[in-house]
Amino acid sequence: MNDQNGKIKKIDIAGILKVLKRSYPDATCSLDHRGPFELLAATILSAQCTDVRVNKVTPALFKKYPGPAEMAKAPIGDLEALIHSTGFYKNKALSLKEASKTIVGTFGGKVPKTMEELLTLRGVARKTANVVLGSAYGIAAGVVVDTHVKRLAFRLGLTKESDPEKVELDLMKILDRKDWIWFAHALVLHGRAVCDARKPQCAACGLKTLCPRNGVKGA
Repeated sequence: MNDQNGKIKKIDIAGILKVLKRSYPDATCSLDHRGPFELLAATILSAQCTDVRVNKVTPALFKKYPGPAEMAKAPIGDLEALIHSTGFYKNKALSLKEASKTIVGTFGGKVPKTMEELLTLRGVARKTANVVLGSAYGIAAGVVVDTHVKRLAFRLGLTKESDPEKVELDLMKILDRKDWIWFAHALVLHGRAVCDARKPQCAACGLKTLCPRNGVKGA
């Protein structure tokens, strides 16, 4: 980014963090859950779906199938009916059932605590694994990169990448590990409240003096 004098303006990551910590000091996962398995299932359901919608669906789902043992035995048609409104329900239902089978058969009924093991579960990629590790176990293995984080990281000049895994690597390089979990949740909240995909509220944004794309049309 160039400033008005034509000089390259360095991204002020410390300043960005200061604003975000002031605005969202207690940012946490917005998916309702009571333990690692519920968070895993909810995160699988959140693909291409809002957290608000997922939180409306999961109470009935978890009441009927409270753990991996129960969900592994659930009729696939029943799972599809319970999660239908989240979209892509056939794939998601199969992922819930197969992931539950693996948790029961391979991991003794416990959601694993490593990235490598989580990635063996159907329906789980790095984003889902990072959500579970960070919000269920407090393990900072990486940075959650969803659509909000990807968009804001680019707008703020923290990455030039579009691939989520490359975005994650860029964020891991510039952030202290202690901030990895919180930072993603803070960006999600900021993306929902202020930095909308189509109509970002730049004038009302606390990051406006730090954002290289502030006021850039189509950014």
